Amino acid sequence: MSTLEILNLNFNFIEGQIPKVIGSLINFRVLKLRGNKFIGSIPLSLLNASRLETLDLSYNSLHGNIPEGIGNLHNMNGLVIQYNQFTGSDPLSVFNISRIEVISFTGNSLSGSLPNGLCNGLPILKGLYLFENKLHGHMPTSLSNCSQLRILSLSDNEFDGPIHSEIGRLSNLQSLSLGTNHFTEIGNLVNLVQFAMEDNQITVSVPISIFNISSLQILSASQNDLSGFLPREIGNLTKMQILQLSQNNLIGEIPNVMTRNLG
Repeated sequence: MSTLEILNLNFNFIEGQIPKVIGSLINFRVLKLRGNKFIGSIPLSLLNASRLETLDLSYNSLHGNIPEGIGNLHNMNGLVIQYNQFTGSDPLSVFNISRIEVISFTGNSLSGSLPNGLCNGLPILKGLYLFENKLHGHMPTSLSNCSQLRILSLSDNEFDGPIHSEIGRLSNLQSLSLGTNHFTEIGNLVNLVQFAMEDNQITVSVPISIFNISSLQILSASQNDLSGFLPREIGNLTKMQILQLSQNNLIGEIPNVMTRNLG
């Protein structure tokens, strides 16, 4: 089957290890094994499939480290290996695959911090999904170099420090999920449709800059230590559909501008 280009076995009950011979398929472009019962590690022979464009190993029981050599698959545009049992740190070489558009390592046990040069080699990245891991440290300011990024999901990790204002340079960013971390400050953000930052350690009053995001439809900032009054600028959010600010330390009254828009 040396001519095989696409193999899609998603959502079956196939078990055992991923065959090593799979890496010898020189024309291989797409491998989808999502939702099976595969065990073991990613075979190193797979790194020889130099034409591979899409790799989806999600929802299996694979474990071990994500091999660093996966970054040598220079034609890759989609790498999705969420909900397995991978450990270790993110393979840094992945962040240099210039053609990649989606990276999803969600739902593993990856640790360590994000590299300072993150996004320096990802000119067309559109989705970065790293939630439900054990990552820590500060959000790198180089994220602002991912100019095409639309979805950034870092929830349920152990990140801390400020949400840098440089993120506001991501004019295409629509969904930012940072809930259940240890972030302490919010920078300037623009063009968001969805912003989730619940269960962090933000202790300031509700930042006015949030209410200048006219495109915002969903805002979740519950379970922080936000204090002070709800500002009148909340009326700027004319597209808002869901606003969650529960379990904070807010005081005062609901601004009239909010009830005025209810009609």
